[in-house]
Amino acid sequence: MCDIFNQMAPDNTQLSQQIGQLIQRLRRQRGLTQVELARQMKTSQSAINQIERGRRNLSLATVHRFSQVLRHPIFTFALDSPHIDLKIKGGQRLSGEVKLNKSKNSAVALMMAALLNRGTTTIHNVPKIEEALRLIEVLDSLGVSCRWVNKCDLEIKRPARLKKHQLNGQAIKQTRAGLMMIGALAGHDLPLQIPFSGGCRLGRRSIIAHRLGLARLGVEIETNDDGYHSISGQLKKPNRPVVMYESGDTATVNVVLAAAQIPKTTTIKLASANYQIQDVCYFLEQLGVKIEGIGTTSLKITGQSQPFRADISYSPIEDPIEAMTFLTAAVVTDSSLTLKRVPLEFLELEFCKLEQMGLGLDISDEYLADNDRSRLADVKIKRHGGGLVALEDKISPRPFPGLNIDSLPYFVPIAATAAGTTLIHDWVYENRAVYYVELKRIGADVQLADPHRVYVSGPTDWQAVDLTCPPALRPATINLVGMMAAPGISTLRNIYTINRGYEAIVERLVALGADIEILYDPLAG
Repeated sequence: MCDIFNQMAPDNTQLSQQIGQLIQRLRRQRGLTQVELARQMKTSQSAINQIERGRRNLSLATVHRFSQVLRHPIFTFALDSPHIDLKIKGGQRLSGEVKLNKSKNSAVALMMAALLNRGTTTIHNVPKIEEALRLIEVLDSLGVSCRWVNKCDLEIKRPARLKKHQLNGQAIKQTRAGLMMIGALAGHDLPLQIPFSGGCRLGRRSIIAHRLGLARLGVEIETNDDGYHSISGQLKKPNRPVVMYESGDTATVNVVLAAAQIPKTTTIKLASANYQIQDVCYFLEQLGVKIEGIGTTSLKITGQSQPFRADISYSPIEDPIEAMTFLTAAVVTDSSLTLKRVPLEFLELEFCKLEQMGLGLDISDEYLADNDRSRLADVKIKRHGGGLVALEDKISPRPFPGLNIDSLPYFVPIAATAAGTTLIHDWVYENRAVYYVELKRIGADVQLADPHRVYVSGPTDWQAVDLTCPPALRPATINLVGMMAAPGISTLRNIYTINRGYEAIVERLVALGADIEILYDPLAG
C-alpha cells in the first residue's frame, strides 16, 4: 500500500492538532468511519487515528488530498477550533411543517442489539448524530463491518470473532450507549473490558441496575480504575424473575439482550417499557426470540443459546423527544407549526398537560410507523397569542407510561412562556435541574429550590445573551430555544452537546424560519 504520509511538514504540534480535529469533524459529518476514510486516502486506519489526534504532521499535498476526499477546503479553516458556535437572531416566528427523524435512542440500542446477529443487519434511517458515529467507531474497532447504504441506512455485519483487545476506548467514553454492549456480548464474547461510559453530565449515574440485573443471568461486572470489567461463566436462566433495581432504559435493554441468548424463558419485572425497549424487542422478534408483554413492565423472553444468523432489516420509531424540541420552539416563539410522523403513544401525557395550559393542538388520524407496530399521527401546533397559563400541579416525569424523563426539560421554557408559576420536579438526575437556571441569563424567572426542583414564573421577556452550552443534551437545547425567542443577537457556544442528539438541527430550524448562523470560532478553547 502506498502511504501518502511519508512527506511531513515542519513540526507544529498545535497546528497538527487543529487540522486533525477538523479532519475528524468533517469525517463524522460525512458519515465516514476511520476505516472508510483510510480506504479513500489509501492509507491505514491507524494513520487516520494518529492524524485526528494531532500526532502526525502533514504536508500541504496531503492536506489538499484530505480536502478533496472530504469535499471541504481544510487548509483555509486549519486555524479554526473544532468548537462550533451559533449566532441566533431571535424573535422570528416559525412556520411550515417538519418531518421527524428516527429516534436516536432506539437507533443506538439497535446498533448494540445487532451484535447478536451473525447475519447482516440493516437499520433504516439511522440519524447521523455524534452518538451514533461514535458507536460506529466502536464497532469498527471490534472488527464489525459498518457501512452506509442509500445514504441513511446502516448495514452491520459482525465477524465470528471480535477484536476485543482493539476496542476504541476514546469513542466509547463519549457515549453511555456503549454499556449495552455487555448484554449483547454476554452469550458468546465475554470476558470484555470497556472504559467508563460518557454521555451527558447529569450527576451520579451508577450502573447498579445493569450490574444486578445481569448478575441474575450469570454475568458479573467488576469495576477497576480503568472501567468496567465484565466476566461471565455462562448465561443461565434465573430461578425467579429478574426484578430491575430501577426501570432504566439502557439497563433494561442490557438485560433483554442477555436474556435473548438464553434458550429458556426469563421473566423481567419492573422493566422500562419505553420506545427504545419496544424497538429492541420488535427487532429481536425478527431474529426469532419469543417475547411476551412488549409495551408493559413485565417481559417474558424465550431466546436461544446458538448465535443468531439472519439477514434482517428494521426501521426505528420516530423520535418523541425531537417532537418535543420542535413543539417547544413553536411555543416559545408563538408560532404555528406542523409535526409529521409524531409517535403519539409516547407523548400523550405531554399533550394532555399542554392542552390544559391552553395550547391548541390538532391531531390527525393515527397510522402505523415503518415497524408496523407503533402509532403515529401528524400534529399541528397552533399559536397561543400569549394565552398559556401555568398548571396548578407540579410537572414531573416517570418511566413509561408517563411524562417522558427526557421531555421534562422542555417544560421549563414552556412554563416560562405561561402566566403563573410552575414547579418542575426533576427527581431522576442530581444535576440536571441546576442547568435549568441558565435560562435566567436569557430572561426567564427560574428559581432553584434544591438540586431536583425549580420554580418557573412567566410570562418571560426573553433577552439576547452570549453563553456556552451546558454539558447535557436537553438543557443545552432549551437554551437554544430560549434564544430563538429573544429579540436581538445571541451566541450559543460549543454546541457539540446538541450535535450528540440531533441531526442537522440548525438547518431544519432555519428551514422553518429561524435565523441561525453556524460559526467556527477560532478563539474557542
